[in-house]
Amino acid sequence: MTEDQFMGNIYQRFPVTVERGLGSHVWDANGKEYIDCMGGYGVALVGHCNPRVVKAIKAQLDKIITVHSSLYNKTREQFLENLIKIAPKNLNQVYLSNSGAEAVEAAIKFARKFTGKTGMVAMNGSYHGKSFGSLSVTFSQKYRKSFEPLVEKVSFSSFGDIEALRSTVNSDTAFVIMEPIQGESGIHVAPDGFLQDVRKLCNEKGILLIFDEIQSGLGRTGKMWASQHWETNPDIMCLAKGIAGGVPMGATLVRKDILACINKGEQSSTFGGNPLSCAAGIATIEALTEDRLVENAAKMGKMFREGLERLKEKHKIIREVRGKGLMIGVEIKFEVKNILFDGIANNLLLLYSGKNILRLLPPLVISESDMTKALETLDVILGKEEKRRNV
Repeated sequence: MTEDQFMGNIYQRFPVTVERGLGSHVWDANGKEYIDCMGGYGVALVGHCNPRVVKAIKAQLDKIITVHSSLYNKTREQFLENLIKIAPKNLNQVYLSNSGAEAVEAAIKFARKFTGKTGMVAMNGSYHGKSFGSLSVTFSQKYRKSFEPLVEKVSFSSFGDIEALRSTVNSDTAFVIMEPIQGESGIHVAPDGFLQDVRKLCNEKGILLIFDEIQSGLGRTGKMWASQHWETNPDIMCLAKGIAGGVPMGATLVRKDILACINKGEQSSTFGGNPLSCAAGIATIEALTEDRLVENAAKMGKMFREGLERLKEKHKIIREVRGKGLMIGVEIKFEVKNILFDGIANNLLLLYSGKNILRLLPPLVISESDMTKALETLDVILGKEEKRRNV
């Protein structure tokens, strides 16, 4: 591929040249159609070329594309108002950027300045990005090793173990950061009661709680925020991926008193809050709320996981099915590389987490017929893999 000549060996590439997309389907340059359960790593939240998003972007293009945040803009104003309406009630201010990693970087800075403390605690299995600050609170050594030393004073604690966390935090801990449902490490759902216990511990110790809902937020799990499954609100929340319907955007939602500690010029983004992204963001929130995509994620996700559990009973190479809504992990007893490529051959795009976990992040617009077809295709592919391995 010509792209490889210029982009280097940075990404895991698949032999598909995507030309166009609509809803939960994409087509390659040869016209071959796929059901997309990869979803741009969760970015295609409201579907490829969502009509609301396309219309909003086209309308904004005729007005203005970029307005730096040193000037005001009505599109940005409307987006912020709409975002705050769906945000956890205590998070009433927003810093806008361009990606999840940037949203996390801002959260780290805000928390450290507000508390006056420098210690940071993240979870084993965490993934928060690959910029230096976000990488420092990312657990996997495969991402960290080549770039150490990273930001100092980061500790990791067992995800789901409140006593381990209690012994990890100390008087210099500024914040605890976690994904309510861990994505990159394999769709690990927080045990019931854990988030509430973490919230209580942070309150007791004067520690800020940061939720990274970059992958799990905005309806992905069948509720607007994954943390709502456990009725727990953070002090800071990081968003990105599908927040603007596929256009780059990151957002850090913050308590007003926390953001008030940041002086002018201490944090900024040239492109953050540009009208094009904000117009797409307005349309995305409308799609989630008015088109009932959050409810669809809950309904389709339940049916998808039930279907996968039936496949688990049939195919012994499946070890576990886990997740909430349309954030699903299927742990396989072997590496999933063959399954991914067999999926491509059979018109199904699948994602992975590590070597042996299938990660399913389809657009929230996915239909029952597409979900059924995906399950039927997986049934065939898993049977082929079992024959290949003589299981």
